[in-house]
Amino acid sequence: MAREEKDKIFENLRSGGEEDSLSLRPRALMDFIGQDSLKDKLSIFMRASRSRNEPLDHTLFYGPPGLGKTTLAGIIAREMNGSLRVTSGPALERAGDLAAILSNIQPNDVLFIDEIHRMSANIEEILYPAMEDFCLSVIVGKGPLARSIRLQLPCFTLVGATTRLGLLTSPLRARFGIVEQLHLYTPSELTDIVLRGASVLETGITQDAAGEIGARARGTPRVALRLLKRVRDVATVRVESVIEAPLAKAALDMLGVDEQGLDDQDRKFLSALAELFGGGPVGLSTLAAALNEDSQTIEDIYEPYLIQKGLLERTPRGRKATRNAYEYMGIRPPGERQRLLPLMDDDGAEEE
Repeated sequence: MAREEKDKIFENLRSGGEEDSLSLRPRALMDFIGQDSLKDKLSIFMRASRSRNEPLDHTLFYGPPGLGKTTLAGIIAREMNGSLRVTSGPALERAGDLAAILSNIQPNDVLFIDEIHRMSANIEEILYPAMEDFCLSVIVGKGPLARSIRLQLPCFTLVGATTRLGLLTSPLRARFGIVEQLHLYTPSELTDIVLRGASVLETGITQDAAGEIGARARGTPRVALRLLKRVRDVATVRVESVIEAPLAKAALDMLGVDEQGLDDQDRKFLSALAELFGGGPVGLSTLAAALNEDSQTIEDIYEPYLIQKGLLERTPRGRKATRNAYEYMGIRPPGERQRLLPLMDDDGAEEE
């Protein structure tokens, strides 16, 4: 990792990870839209912890990116009267990186580790006693004079976030007392998120326009707010004080985002699968070469939403386009393209 990137991460840790005034993240659990079941459980857990004057149990959030895992970590820190310390699994390259963070942590603070499944094994070994016993073992000296010092840490809450729960080691996963999955949002929830985001951005928008953006946001608040900002750009250039549905639709069409939330890359993927490879099945590496994309990018970015929309099927032999995919693209499946023409006699009349 570049030195500049690491410096930025640790500066964020020293500042407590506070958002600026223009942040669209909700700061209280009551302002968080969607994930109702998760919010109810978190509210109970935090109230119980506060009543016992204890930190919240270590929490693990998993699910697709952009659903609010970082936002929930910030809400937990504020609700538990602590500060948010933010880092990520790839940023913790050496044991000293984690030791420096833990040694500066304060009571009731929340340490948020994004992409926690990408931590190295030696970092996990240091994290285990910190999570269970709130202590830190540090090796001082080298060679025969080396000795281990055990430092006591204040009680804190570790919040981990991952998009790939299966990549977490079993010992680490077992040390989280709260493990919750975040689900995709409904169009109505995304509409409310867009309306709230427009209010924070001091941008006028109608209910229909917000619904148009929410319907094309792929079930993800991060996508919805990104589309809102781009639609706002179009409204600014056109000198429109209020974003209305026709403007929102025109702006989203210009961005290449259709009514189902698919963009140009999604359509390119489906087109290659259906036209270059006859609808499949075709291997992931072959598709990646045809699209000039990385296999991991296709698997993590494109495929999940296409599968959820019923446009793609993963089979043991490879990727395969569904009938819905052909209907979406307006072409016939390969089996229906080769229908036999009616037989004709020499006079051009149909034979029975």
